[in-house]
Amino acid sequence: MEAARRKQRPRARQEAEARAEELRRQIWHHRKRYYVDANPEISDAEYDHLERELVEIETAWPDLVVPDSPTQRVGSEVVGDLPTVRHAVPMLSLDNAASSDEVREWYDRLLRVLGTSGIEGQVPLAAELKIDGVSVSLIYENGSLTRGVTRGDGLLGEDVTFNIRTIPSVPLRLLRPVPFLEVRGEVYYPIAAFHEMNRRREEAGEPPFANPRNAAAGSIRMLDPKVTAQRPLDMLVWNLTRIGGAPIPGTHSACLELLGALGFRVNPTRRCRTLHEVEAYYREWQEKRDTLPFEADGTVVKVDPIELQELAGSTARAPRWAVACKFPPRQATTRVVDIQVNVTRSGALTPVAILEPVDIGGATISRCTLHNEDELERKDVRIGDRVLVERGGDVIPKIVKVIPEARPPDAMKFEMPRMCPVCGSAAPRPEGEVFARCVNASCPARLKESILHFAQREAMNIEGLGEALVNQLVDKGLVKEIPDIYCLDAPTLAGLERMGKKSAANLVLEIEKSKAAPFERVIYALGIRFVGERTAQLLAEEFPDMDHLSKASKDELESVHEVGPRVADAIRQFFDQPQNARLVERLQEAGVNMKAGDRPALAAGPFAGKTVVVTGTIEGLSRDEIRTLLRRQGARVSESLSKKTDLLVCGRDAGSKLDKARALGVRIMQAEEFLSLAGAGGRT
Repeated sequence: MEAARRKQRPRARQEAEARAEELRRQIWHHRKRYYVDANPEISDAEYDHLERELVEIETAWPDLVVPDSPTQRVGSEVVGDLPTVRHAVPMLSLDNAASSDEVREWYDRLLRVLGTSGIEGQVPLAAELKIDGVSVSLIYENGSLTRGVTRGDGLLGEDVTFNIRTIPSVPLRLLRPVPFLEVRGEVYYPIAAFHEMNRRREEAGEPPFANPRNAAAGSIRMLDPKVTAQRPLDMLVWNLTRIGGAPIPGTHSACLELLGALGFRVNPTRRCRTLHEVEAYYREWQEKRDTLPFEADGTVVKVDPIELQELAGSTARAPRWAVACKFPPRQATTRVVDIQVNVTRSGALTPVAILEPVDIGGATISRCTLHNEDELERKDVRIGDRVLVERGGDVIPKIVKVIPEARPPDAMKFEMPRMCPVCGSAAPRPEGEVFARCVNASCPARLKESILHFAQREAMNIEGLGEALVNQLVDKGLVKEIPDIYCLDAPTLAGLERMGKKSAANLVLEIEKSKAAPFERVIYALGIRFVGERTAQLLAEEFPDMDHLSKASKDELESVHEVGPRVADAIRQFFDQPQNARLVERLQEAGVNMKAGDRPALAAGPFAGKTVVVTGTIEGLSRDEIRTLLRRQGARVSESLSKKTDLLVCGRDAGSKLDKARALGVRIMQAEEFLSLAGAGGRT
């Protein structure tokens, strides 16, 4: 048995050696992508897992530790055109604790190193937020900023002094002179400014930054400080490293108080006596992290007394007197296994990425919206791609970017359909819009929304047919198409939740009453894209009944006042769908009014047949009264000014329409002339 174990040991060590070498290669690669390129390929959690595995191997086999192992270094080697500077005091990284148990293990090790009895509370602690930015060291001589250096690999950093000087929160001169001072802190990109910058980059066709840390890293390492100055970087200081002419205060928290008095923005610190208080601080900020103006990926626990920090010392990589407690990750990488199309309640077709399930922040993410066709094209997400997924403060997951280096040869590009995947109806994408939309008003995916629109006050005015009831009617299969509303009876309705006999009877009366709704309201109730109340009124004035409207050609529709090509296309697309033609037919069979009322004879007044726009204020008349007066005299009143406008009626305090009318050559009539003609029936 012992001989068998001896045979296994060399093989286990050989496997560990090979795995350690592979881990080192991966870690150095990802460190370069993170620290130098500011374009990581994997999430922080995945990187931490690689590093943790390497530490475990090197702990089990100490002889496998090599001098250039990532566990013996801090960041990536510095490359690029910025000059390098050697840190007088190495800029170490922090060990991570992934759970309260690991924090306890760190604390117990610390007590052993310090030689204390292990009684909790003997070592005062300080807790603060772990800002997700770029660590830098600032050096002041005789009170003036002389140098700013990035962490780099912990031993050598890049000189970014000119860029540091552009950050408003970094004092160029201390509030009181100090012969020498070195402080360290975090440069970050404020979240609100980050989202605004990414929006502008996307509009300009530039790739967005994956997260605020990448944006900060890219900005601080610009070769042109004028570019950095245009980006609203900020900084919080978290350490006093060296000071000349005065002793360092006795505690870390006192050091930060001193730095605050010298003019720095310092990372707020809370003194803690026990690990219970440390954990409470962690939980508090985990819940409140979305209220912060910057990204924080955890908290940091430090020994507060400087004397005990020095006694605890450091490893080659990290101080023993501090540990980082990471929040659950917000990002992870996974694979896109499919892209499907979802139809929203408004009929919009939205692409959805189906993902290999991945845990992000305690939730399993398997689906992720791609928003719309343009977003799908911009990010170039393909089936089979490896992608970086983020679950932010709004909880809704999103794909941050594709990892192009990991794209398989057989990755499939997805084409958005032009037919609704739910009902098979046409789903055109109007020019200038980001969504293709199903035009079938009875499509199961949009039926509830269609019914609510049909029943609203401005349409068929069916009082009592609200969202809760519509949900029940559709979910129970009582209404499968809009016309099914007119098949409902009081006993059926009374059997529904929160519907008594009286409510049911009242609703049946409302449904029956809606059959007599004016023709323009029926047109509006159909939910035709771009056909609002005003357009429905104009159509009802032009076409005597639904039969004529449904058969009108595009040219005939465009001849209607204020109906342009886009609206005409939408009307034709609606009536060309067999499902919609059937819907109209069933509504007619149910007794819904499909005809325009008797049209009053057009007045023969001065405004008859003219398209009129009103601007400004006419004393004694409201805007509605002016419109009514014009319509009674046979005018078409429009809100928008164009070459087709015959007349602009201009009152006091006229706006931009007056200038536009002059530019278009539209006749302008002052209020006095209008009142005279409207009352006297004179000639224009």
